Order: sequence, then C-alpha cells, then structure tokens
Amino acid sequence: MSFRTAGIRPLSLLLATVVVTSALTGCTLMDLARDCEGTDAEVGEMAALDILDSRPDEATVARGFEEIDVGCWSDSGDVMVYAERTYAFPGTRADVAAHYRTAAQQDGWSPDPEAAPGDLSFVKETMSLQIVFLTAELLAEEGHGSRPDLSTGAGYSISVGSYE
Repeated sequence: MSFRTAGIRPLSLLLATVVVTSALTGCTLMDLARDCEGTDAEVGEMAALDILDSRPDEATVARGFEEIDVGCWSDSGDVMVYAERTYAFPGTRADVAAHYRTAAQQDGWSPDPEAAPGDLSFVKETMSLQIVFLTAELLAEEGHGSRPDLSTGAGYSISVGSYE
C-alpha cells in the first residue's frame, strides 16, 4: 500500500512557513485578518467629537470639504478609525496653533510626548489629534490640485484617529 504525498508536502511547507513567520513577527493569522468590519459605531463616535468643529474665528470649512472625512482602514492587522475636517483660514499658522493648544487642553487633550517639536499633536485616552498645515505640494499629492484658499494664509486639516 502506498501513500500519495504530492499534496501533503506543499501543505506541510505552507503550514511550517506560517508557524515560523508568526513566531518571528509576533503576528498570528487572526491579527493579519483583522479588518474594519464592526467599527461603524467607533467611526460615528469619532466623527461626533467636538474638537473637529472647533476652529479660530474667521476659519471656514474649505470648499469641497464640507463633509467630515470619516472611515476606517486596516493594513496588516492594524485597524484605525479616523475623522478629519479641513479649514481655510485667512490668518497665520501661529493663530491656528494658539487656538488648538487652548481648545485641545480645554477638551482634555494633552500634548503628544512623542511628537516632534513644533508639531501640533495631542493625545487623549487611545486617540491622537493632529493639526496639519496644507501646502500646495501636499494638496497636489492628495489630488486636490491648486487651492490658493488652502495654500495661502493657514489652510489646515484637523484629524483624530484611534487604533482599534
């Protein structure tokens, strides 16, 4: 009686590769399979955060960005929910920075101890908050073309994210 091993060898090799890979990287197949399913409630909570609507006087929601950009992305087992607003502001970056340092503190956010000096990054519980000033180059990279209303003065985006 003989056994056919042609199908067993590739399967054994695959299983051995999975076991070694998970041992070396600390990832399991379940970690790699995580996705955004079931995150709708968290995404909704993120979009409802008051800090997203906080803005300096004279700042307006940028044309074409009227809706809060919300969602979830997953990559190699990392799942992040996020919400982002984009504002046009005729004032200076210093005015924007002063506004958000005060607003974030009043809303319970703390400066991110891991942020680079000068970054407007804050943390609260498991969430991170970041203010990013928009430039013509950044807008072009993101497919928004030439937007003088956002690349002059202090056009910026405010985003909140949390890894699940």
